[in-house]
Amino acid sequence: MKTVLITGASSGIGKELAYVYARENYNLIITARRRKRLEKIKEDIEKDYPVSVTIIEADLSGCHAADKFYQDLKNNNHKVDVLINNAGFGIKAGFSETDIQKEEDMLMLNMVALTTLTRLFGNDMINNGGGHIINIASTAAFQPVPMMAAYAATKAYVLNFSEAIAHELKKDNVKVTVICPGGTQSEFAEVAGFDKEKNITTNGPTSREVAEFTYKMMKKGTVTAIHGTMNRVMTMGVRFTPRKLATKIAGKIME
Repeated sequence: MKTVLITGASSGIGKELAYVYARENYNLIITARRRKRLEKIKEDIEKDYPVSVTIIEADLSGCHAADKFYQDLKNNNHKVDVLINNAGFGIKAGFSETDIQKEEDMLMLNMVALTTLTRLFGNDMINNGGGHIINIASTAAFQPVPMMAAYAATKAYVLNFSEAIAHELKKDNVKVTVICPGGTQSEFAEVAGFDKEKNITTNGPTSREVAEFTYKMMKKGTVTAIHGTMNRVMTMGVRFTPRKLATKIAGKIME
């Protein structure tokens, strides 16, 4: 039986990914900062599915946190067949107004921890003859986004990084998929600081829908997968729009 590691698994897309992969007969390693939520997910899954769930409480935004997390797993002889780098958060505010420590934590989690885990578990997969890495990006990766400048930049990094290593690792039988959802019903908007009456995710797809889409794209071996027809149309349109205009439009949407 294969094992999937899911970061940021206590809520939203990460939580729903845990249920989807349990249904598909994967053992799970789930990690997040909120242990009680992980314990409830473990209880629910092990009651309904014949799989094992290992929970690890961890904050991957700290310096060298991803390295320590990986080493702890290795010390306990855990083998990961599928890595899903889902942990991440955003900040909605003018760049000059944001808390710089919070910005740095976001950069560490969204990019550095993701890169570190991809490298370490990816090397294990090479040595084991194959595996699959799934990185969760965003439709924000396709253009600059005023009022979420650093967040959108982190997701652009995830997109480009994932597409590049997908090419590199193909020869090693390690597949890479980058998922780009749009606004999704989850805690993301609340954490990011969106006003409730201006929450652009309220009418978006559910986290379960994105999780199901993620599993489907993994099975197909897709490299870049944009969730939702309108999102695919919009991201295609951005490619043919002058960047100054695309930035202005994104800024209007965020207002």
